Amino acid sequence: MSRGDRREPIFVDDRDRQHFLITLGQTCGKTGWQVHAYCLMNNHFHLVVETPQANLASGMKWFLGTYTQRFNRRHRHWGHLFGGRYKAQIIDERSPRYLLMAANYVHLNPVRAGLLRRTDSLQKYRWSSYPAYLREGLRPRWLRIDRVLGEHGIEADSPKDRREFFRRMQQLCRAEEVIKPPSLWRGWKIGAEDFADWLGEKLARRGRKGERASERRETDQALAERLVREALNKIGWTESDLKRRAKANSNKVRIACQLREQTPMTRQWIATRLCMGSPSYLSALLGTVDSKL
Repeated sequence: MSRGDRREPIFVDDRDRQHFLITLGQTCGKTGWQVHAYCLMNNHFHLVVETPQANLASGMKWFLGTYTQRFNRRHRHWGHLFGGRYKAQIIDERSPRYLLMAANYVHLNPVRAGLLRRTDSLQKYRWSSYPAYLREGLRPRWLRIDRVLGEHGIEADSPKDRREFFRRMQQLCRAEEVIKPPSLWRGWKIGAEDFADWLGEKLARRGRKGERASERRETDQALAERLVREALNKIGWTESDLKRRAKANSNKVRIACQLREQTPMTRQWIATRLCMGSPSYLSALLGTVDSKL
């Protein structure tokens, strides 16, 4: 979850919300995130995200930074949009009920905030993933619904099963826990009392944090190098062509955009690898692409 600076709005209108979801989708493409639930409110948002590559911090840095740039450029603002670092809570994976509780909490936000009455249909609120659970045509490809449905005891994605999901969520809308959620949501975790001890033992068995981070960087760079090689082969270039061609060559810009969309590599790495000058010059070139959103 992240909130606007001084609790000010992070969305002026629906176009901002659309841009936010576009940016979230691009982040998922870069990081491999799997989104199980989301809800966009006026001055904050909630996400339930699975990170198979353990890259939450780098992904959130790109996600919030990129959305802030796009928001400021559109509205001619400058400076911070979000108030400090995002808040993250780790969900206990040992029991399915904790993911279920987190997703329900996110989907019920409009009721809890008074944007919907408890007798209203929850799908009236457009800017959460809940309507996409009920209608296939609304689902972005980065939204994963099977885990949450399965933990509701719903194993298929048929019209009948979606009606059952709707019925269960409407029951939750009228429950007292919606207005007064449990104290579970305080702190850094959503899980059982022994979750912290179990997690500490699990991380200790995986080795030192620095070694794991180094391995992830090597994997990310290998992916980026493969994409560069494939792109060069496609356009018939060699490494010497990268050095000879202009910094702002359209082929280089296309490759840079692909690297930004599909890998977490920094602008410094991309600018050096593609011989495109400084990171700030690369940012200016990529900005002309982003401005078309």
